[in-house]
Amino acid sequence: MDFVGAKVALLCGDALLTYLRDDKPGLPWAAMWDLPGGGREGDETPDACLLRELHEEFGLVLPPDRLIWRKVWPSMMDATRLSVFFAGRISAAEIKAIRFGEEGQYWQMMAVADYLAHPRAIPELQHRVTVALTDL
Repeated sequence: MDFVGAKVALLCGDALLTYLRDDKPGLPWAAMWDLPGGGREGDETPDACLLRELHEEFGLVLPPDRLIWRKVWPSMMDATRLSVFFAGRISAAEIKAIRFGEEGQYWQMMAVADYLAHPRAIPELQHRVTVALTDL
């Protein structure tokens, strides 16, 4: 599959793993609430891309079977390309083990309802989370 990147909605109960993007000039969605994930490297599969990004951004190593839902969407950066959006579960112990990387200001487990209503959450990701939750 030719795709440019992957994102994930990682849920623990009614909370979602989120992070506040850096506030730098020219950065897409600067200072907005984002979800784990990022761009593809080389010939990675969607799962490998997402799990690598999750490790880089949050220090988490999850097995691929924790990604319980997926859907292919147009990329948010280039609608002529594809991206993959996943949903999965994360445990309280894994949340305690998070070691936040160098991208973003900080992370938090945010109530799903708060994320979906947040004025500074990335709108397309709010939509994708809503679709994922409807399908789960």
